[in-house]
Amino acid sequence: MNNPDAYYQRSEVSNSDLTALKELLHHRPMFGDREGAFRFGSIVDAIITEPSRVDFLHATIDGEPVNEDEWLHAREMQRALRAEARRDQFLAKVLELADTQRFMVNKAQEFENGGFRFTLPTRCKWDWWLEAARFGGDLKTTACATQAEFEQAVDFFDWDRSRAWYMDIAQSNKDFIYAISKKNCKIFKLFINRGDAIYTRGREKYEELAFQYWAFTL
Repeated sequence: MNNPDAYYQRSEVSNSDLTALKELLHHRPMFGDREGAFRFGSIVDAIITEPSRVDFLHATIDGEPVNEDEWLHAREMQRALRAEARRDQFLAKVLELADTQRFMVNKAQEFENGGFRFTLPTRCKWDWWLEAARFGGDLKTTACATQAEFEQAVDFFDWDRSRAWYMDIAQSNKDFIYAISKKNCKIFKLFINRGDAIYTRGREKYEELAFQYWAFTL
């Protein structure tokens, strides 16, 4: 399943570009079916945040059929998120009011590394963006089965870096992640504020990689 969105052909630096650079410089073994996990996450993401791409009657996305087991699993996870929204007023408002797949660009974002200042053109694409509140958040699928495991995954998979990157492009002061467990359909939540430990850790991660990216492109 290929997302036809032209966003992915843009030239500005994205968080995914930083991830690719990190994997090049600091390769670590990855276990499990990484491509399968990414594909399934994209299916869930499309069903929840880009339903215009989805033919729910024929179980296709962008005209391409989805594996039946993955389709049924993704729909179950969608129902779990909707059920959570009946208990979580904030999530209910996100699902009702947020712009989805909103992208932002900063043509000359300022960075600092060890006192050295430089700029890069940057971009990001929000799963959810609340224009009136001027902040947004991210939807994740996860193999985690508990909130504690999910919070560990935020650091391990650098989701903290992603959120700090998005916050600084948008100049927002808040952010959030809702994650749906692939194992038990539980919903995990994380709320981030500018200056807190998660934001600070994520910013430190991206500042180091952004400097390395800048140096490689000289």
